Amino acid sequence: MANHPSAEKRNRQRVRRTEAKRAQRSTVRTHVKQAREALRAGNAKAASALVAAAEKALAKAAQKGVVTRKASSRITSRLASAFSKLAPAKVAAKR
Repeated sequence: MANHPSAEKRNRQRVRRTEAKRAQRSTVRTHVKQAREALRAGNAKAASALVAAAEKALAKAAQKGVVTRKASSRITSRLASAFSKLAPAKVAAKR
C-alpha cells in the first residue's frame, strides 16, 4: 500500500492505464481473431475488410504502447501473407 501522496497518485495512474490498455488489447485480439477466421474460411471479400481493420488496430496499439512495434509488425505481416495466398486462389477459381 502506498504511504505517500505521490505514490498513491502513481498507483491511481497505473490502475487507470492498465484498464485502458487491457481494453485496447482485447479489441486488437478480437480484430486479429476475426481476420484469421475469415482467412481460414476462405472468404476473400470478408477477409479483405477484416485484415485491414486488424492492421489498423495493431498499428494504433503499437503507437500507444499496448503491444510492441515488432509484435504489431509481425502479426500484420503474417495476416497480409495469408491474405495474399488466399486472394490469388479465389481470382484463379473465378476464371
